[in-house]
Amino acid sequence: MKKIILSLLLLSSVIFAQGNKMNEVQKVIDDVRNQYAPDKRTAIFDVQVTEENGNIVLSGATNLVDAKNELSNKLSSFKVTNKIETLPAKELGNKIYGVVPLSVANLRVKPGHSEEMATQALLGMPVLVYKQRGGNWLVKTPDDYIAWIDELQLMDKSEYDNWMSSQKVIYTEHYGMSYSEKNEKSIPVSDLVAGDILKYLAKEDSFYKVEYPDKRIAYVPEDNAEMFDSYVQKCELTPENILHTAKSLMGVPYLWGGTSTKGVDCSGFTKTVYFLNGVILPRDASQQVFSGDSVDITNGYENLQPGDLVFFGARARDGKKERVSHVGIYLGNMEFIHSSGSVRINSFDKEKDNFSEYRTNSLLKAKRIINAKNLWGIKPLKDISSTTLY
Repeated sequence: MKKIILSLLLLSSVIFAQGNKMNEVQKVIDDVRNQYAPDKRTAIFDVQVTEENGNIVLSGATNLVDAKNELSNKLSSFKVTNKIETLPAKELGNKIYGVVPLSVANLRVKPGHSEEMATQALLGMPVLVYKQRGGNWLVKTPDDYIAWIDELQLMDKSEYDNWMSSQKVIYTEHYGMSYSEKNEKSIPVSDLVAGDILKYLAKEDSFYKVEYPDKRIAYVPEDNAEMFDSYVQKCELTPENILHTAKSLMGVPYLWGGTSTKGVDCSGFTKTVYFLNGVILPRDASQQVFSGDSVDITNGYENLQPGDLVFFGARARDGKKERVSHVGIYLGNMEFIHSSGSVRINSFDKEKDNFSEYRTNSLLKAKRIINAKNLWGIKPLKDISSTTLY
């Protein structure tokens, strides 16, 4: 009987010790994740720890080599089997680049048409491909957002470099079409929205002859587009230009995850306005709030300038952190433009008909992007044609 009891005690102590080890390993994983990948929208550190036949096994995937190495170093004193996959996945081979072939492509938080839309990508946008699941690809966009896309032109490094270094055309009208012939009455090749980018082939009559990432050939009316290089060179980030673009989107419907002239959410609106003026902003309001220079609004609105981003949400209280959930663009005269139901203008002035008490009471911060010294998360649009983007 004593031998049985001793055996049970010994087994219990082994199980307890193993459980402690598992907890210690999990804590190290959490610490590395918090250090290297605090925002799962922009980094992948999907690591799990399990026990297999008494051995501690790490599995999952990450796109952060430094984080994987740091984890290995911190667990060097443990007997651990490391099965963490480094992305891009090996099964992709050399096809780890992609270019969006649709006028506007939907990117989702999980693979599948019924999943929540996270963001959108415009035609001609280059992406880095991490893995494939069925007919969906997990990609990173130029604003470092990571999500799943279901329509993509995969490329190897040579094809990608060729696309990136080629002359391009950018569509400048809010909506329009490309055509199968040099005739606007011919069959369309696809619809187009402002910011779409195509490969330039030739100038024929009053049309640009262009090529899609999937090799389709089309014709775009010259008046509706510009050569990309000249477009980005003449982009001037001024209050006047920002306000002109913002107001041109008045009435565009709100669309969760939308970042095009077809439909925008709040941060998709600010992102689109700045994109069309030569600047790539982070995707979400809670990310954009870290970009640009802070504007002091503690005593009111006198320090705000047209073009500033104004952020709204819930203030820190009862142990809960501040939460930024909405963003708009300040117009001046205590008015701001934002996407809420549709793109509209509201006021902080309670004497105005368009006064928004809800937004006024939830105003948290303001940031200046124009001539900002803090360039965190801000990239020039010209980077979309840089072969060193990824």
